Amino acid sequence: MAGIRWPPDDSELSQARVPSTSDLISDDDRSIAADSWSIKSDYGSTLDDEQRHVDAADALSTATFRAASDYSSDKEEPDAEVEPSVLGLQSYWDATYADELANFHEHGHSGEVWFGAEVMDIVASWTKNLCDDIAQGRLQGLADGAKSESVEQGGKILSSWNVLDIGTGNGLLLHELAKQGFCELTGSDYSEGAINLARSLADHDGFSNINFLVDDVLETKLEKQFQLVMDKGTLDAIGLHPDGTLKRIMYWDSVSKLVAPGGILVITSCNNTKDELVHEVDNFNQRKLVSQDPEAPKDQQALFRYLSHVQSYPTFTFGGSEGSRVATVAFLRS
Repeated sequence: MAGIRWPPDDSELSQARVPSTSDLISDDDRSIAADSWSIKSDYGSTLDDEQRHVDAADALSTATFRAASDYSSDKEEPDAEVEPSVLGLQSYWDATYADELANFHEHGHSGEVWFGAEVMDIVASWTKNLCDDIAQGRLQGLADGAKSESVEQGGKILSSWNVLDIGTGNGLLLHELAKQGFCELTGSDYSEGAINLARSLADHDGFSNINFLVDDVLETKLEKQFQLVMDKGTLDAIGLHPDGTLKRIMYWDSVSKLVAPGGILVITSCNNTKDELVHEVDNFNQRKLVSQDPEAPKDQQALFRYLSHVQSYPTFTFGGSEGSRVATVAFLRS
């Protein structure tokens, strides 16, 4: 939950609560998961594999990060580090999507909508409006020559944007983006079961033009760059891996290569507030300075900068602070 994290009502447990390892795995699996130094998953190997983590580990040890107190936040104190969970392991998602694919074939059910259908609808419509604003030049300095374009022409520009949804799962977010007018759509996921389900659902719902492929964002084989990259819960899941801190560094290195210059990255999270995501992006920008010319202008050094965030999610007040259960934040790639 983003904003303020507190125990949800019983009716919300299935949607708002992230299951713990003890809730979801067997005694045998629990004994293995207890030793985070020996776990292996298809996100890559863990901390005992120095070769796979050398770049991330070096970045973690050499970068100078700003303290969290340098940022405004909707929380009085920063959260403790998120505990690892089976939600960070590919084996969990492979099993989950195998069950959901079988359920779809037997009963026609599309499976769980991560964060719920209402959030997915908000993310799709808000992203469409944001991209429209960019295409029409309504966000100053983001679209060269776009201010003179007509609304009709802006729509044509929007339909030509190429979109990547990383960790697409069942691919339903891409269905909603297609309804909003996006046409060149790709969904990737490291779970082959997820891609099989996504393809089945897209064919069933008449979205056969959406391209789905098996790809691990942390070790992506994609060489193409995208004008719009969506992440709905993938960074959250990566952070729940036993090596979540290092995996998140690897995530930013990889995603920065997938978003085209001038493109947009939209992240939806239930484990991070807007300010925490901005903080993480700032840390990423700072460690990139190590390999760049320190004399270069600051605006050329930052690969990502905060652009906007969803402000229409329901909020609640607890302990004198206001927050929401989900955060959706857009970043502009330089």
